[in-house]
Amino acid sequence: MTKKLVEENINISRKRMGINCLDLLQFHWWEYRDNNYLDALKYMTELQQAGKIKHLALTNFDTEHLKIIVDNGIKIVSNQVQFSLIDRRPEAQMSQFCQEHDVKLLAYGTLCGGLLSEKYLGQPEPRGGELNTASLRKYKNMIDTWGGWQLFQELLSTLKPVAQKHGVSIPNIAVRYVLEQPAVVGAIIGARLGFSSTLKITRECLVLRWM
Repeated sequence: MTKKLVEENINISRKRMGINCLDLLQFHWWEYRDNNYLDALKYMTELQQAGKIKHLALTNFDTEHLKIIVDNGIKIVSNQVQFSLIDRRPEAQMSQFCQEHDVKLLAYGTLCGGLLSEKYLGQPEPRGGELNTASLRKYKNMIDTWGGWQLFQELLSTLKPVAQKHGVSIPNIAVRYVLEQPAVVGAIIGARLGFSSTLKITRECLVLRWM
């Protein structure tokens, strides 16, 4: 890991976007046993000081390694992590650490690929080809790990009257839960072409955020 390698890749992004400074650079690292991620971040900090990057952020870093980065004097503004009613791992340690060090959380997977919705309430457990996207398969595995389809149905049944009380949908309540967590500043909701319901959910969640 060299500064030249890091700078060349940053320059590729700047050139593609036609800008001098990247507003936010999100950094991900696959293998923690290779601690070159610290060297990469230190070089990015130098590029930040040179005006090529405005803010440094992370994607899917755990609390242990986020702490190592912060302890090395590297200023991180946010960490993008999976966070939902099904996957509440950030509540264990990360949320408190982020509050203490002014690191914001950007949450994804808040709707479990669409499984956290009325569409799956009272439905039999989907199998094989019924899970026709990589996202659905991924989050169905999360549900299996969390407690299984029967427990998931109990969750949906609990969320439904809450949603009705507020005149919104189950996805709105699921996102609202995540947005109310102290360290969370935003929830990333994926949209697919031809699925207008996703955009409706997004608009309603913006309203719910400030209720």
